[in-house]
Amino acid sequence: MIPEGQAPTTDLLAGLDAEQRQAAEALTGPVCILAGAGTGKTRAITHRIAYGVQQGIYQPTSVLALTFTTRAASEMRTRLRQLGANGVQARTFHAAALRQLQYFWPQAIGGTLPSIVEHKAPLIAEAARRLRISSDRTMVRDLASEVEWAKVSMHSPESYARVVQTRELPQGLEAVTMSRVFQTYEELKDDRNVIDFEDVLLLTSAILEEDEKVAASVRQQYRHFVVDEYQDVSPLQQRLLNLWLGERQELCVVGDASQTIYSFTGARPDYLLGFGQRFENARVVKLVRDYRSTPQIVGLANKILAQRRIESGVPDRMVTWPEPLELIAQREHGAEPEFFEASDDENEAAEVASRIKDLIAAGQDVSSIAVLYRTNGQSESFEQALTAAGVPYVMRGAERFFSRREVKEGMLALRAAQTVATDEPLGQLVRDVLTGQGYTEQPPAGGSSAARQRWESLSALVRLADDLVRTKSELGAQVTLRDVVVELEERAAMQYAPTLDGVTLASFHAAKGLEWDVVFLVGLSEGLVPISYAKDQAGYDEERRLFYVGITRARLRLYLSWSLARTPGGRAHRYRSRFLDGIPAARQISSRAQAPAARKEQKLTPAVCRSCGSFLTSAKERKLRRCASCPAQYDEHLFETLKGWRLEVAQANAVPAFVVFTDATLMALAEDKPSSMQELGKVPGVGRSKMERYGQAVLDLIAQQS
Repeated sequence: MIPEGQAPTTDLLAGLDAEQRQAAEALTGPVCILAGAGTGKTRAITHRIAYGVQQGIYQPTSVLALTFTTRAASEMRTRLRQLGANGVQARTFHAAALRQLQYFWPQAIGGTLPSIVEHKAPLIAEAARRLRISSDRTMVRDLASEVEWAKVSMHSPESYARVVQTRELPQGLEAVTMSRVFQTYEELKDDRNVIDFEDVLLLTSAILEEDEKVAASVRQQYRHFVVDEYQDVSPLQQRLLNLWLGERQELCVVGDASQTIYSFTGARPDYLLGFGQRFENARVVKLVRDYRSTPQIVGLANKILAQRRIESGVPDRMVTWPEPLELIAQREHGAEPEFFEASDDENEAAEVASRIKDLIAAGQDVSSIAVLYRTNGQSESFEQALTAAGVPYVMRGAERFFSRREVKEGMLALRAAQTVATDEPLGQLVRDVLTGQGYTEQPPAGGSSAARQRWESLSALVRLADDLVRTKSELGAQVTLRDVVVELEERAAMQYAPTLDGVTLASFHAAKGLEWDVVFLVGLSEGLVPISYAKDQAGYDEERRLFYVGITRARLRLYLSWSLARTPGGRAHRYRSRFLDGIPAARQISSRAQAPAARKEQKLTPAVCRSCGSFLTSAKERKLRRCASCPAQYDEHLFETLKGWRLEVAQANAVPAFVVFTDATLMALAEDKPSSMQELGKVPGVGRSKMERYGQAVLDLIAQQS
């Protein structure tokens, strides 16, 4: 008999691809899953957990799955329930730590846990006033971000004072002043007996380090750990994870170094990249089959990363750039990405709004379209253009949905209506209750953005009730207004907002983890992409990765645009982003997009290792036609000879050695030993121009050594 809440013992992994299945079957020991954008990482890790439960290797309550957003945690819990793995804990780092802190505080510390401040701004602003620092909202926000960075990097005010000299501080603030702001902020918290979210992690870590009984209790509870988006882990989160883990190795991490976009918050991809060094017996699985985007979009994304360059005249030229995963598209061919250049910001926004209106008229769902930009300050012109075009939109990354006044008032009204007896269908009852809060069936004509947001919020509550009725009805269950209220309260506790109806406006950062059928990447000019305050190689590299994240949000269609001037009639002093250098200009258009020409269907065949037949996933492996784990078979003496020749050529032409040939290409040459131009042309990394420039010299060297 199958235990309650457990899936039938069928092949739970039947729907996974070969690499996803490898990941799901690796149930014990350290496992590192390198998962590119759109490769089904959540599917892989939830099936891995459910499979471990089905096989009796995991007890559901002994598994702790960690994510970085409440939405991701909620989605993971839902998928695990659908797979029969009820009882598995899927939480954010902060939620998991807070739960433990609340439970163990009375016995480890005593008394009542201090209150948690949801926002640092009031205390930061007061700290600035005490120090007589002039600060507006922007300054307060920047100061709060710097304090957060210091704390997740595990600096106290004292240790921060020693490292702050190397930091680029908000609005040119002096190091000693920033240190005092941090110190005063901490003193204010102590005076008022409150803690912030970073303190939750710090205090939980401290208790686990100092109280062996508490640590033993937590480790007895949780035996298996899964960490999603591991490239975004901070030193403080890693410290806590180490304490949860103890001396055990039952850890599975999932991430993609090419999507590291939160370095400014203290996130470090080093933990992901160094996982194999920390755990020498770690199993590494690479997911590179992209199920999200068309081959045209995937091709552009791959090219953006492959064209990374060393920026001249900036420090940190030797910063590490991990070899990116090269995605392989699994969707059918679609439209080519479209580029357009606008005369000014207003013109760009109007053009985007016009194209969106045409897409909606052609049947595109309005909620499956997004406009993404680098900074939140860019949204205003697009808000105005969409409003003028009569296109509804929603802002992501602005005020939290359940913090909105109209949502709170709507929930209060629904809660009060529970006691009223009525024969109305539930959907109509919810509409009647919310009508008193300003709900109407149709959106307000014109009006302010505030009025539109209020309508969108109340409409989202109505749709959530309708969805709940439909879901329960399919299961043959009755739904009451009480059920709706409970669902809303649970979502509010997890900050799991319902889907709003409108074009999404969001920054690149806020779009991380989301996807849409149609994406407009706007404002792609120098100074914005990359941002003007990217001053070193690490900064430019992170901006490139951020652009890559924006591209990989699109499923079917992708539009990229920039403007030459800020205002109509202004001087055209802008240039398109350097990240678009090398992208064929033939795709740039200035009028409506035309339907793509019919394309012959192509079968995408992944390259395999010449030695063991395994799937090759990186550019280096493809060049060598051998996976990294298989022993090298090239002629080492020939390889060293080719390296010596390359150095001479590079010095003679005053270029870096890799510009002539990369090490991977030299290894391939030393292994294949081509004897003719035709054979040389088949070696990955040897293009036509390099054949013309270096081909004969390479063939002569190989012939001499042979």
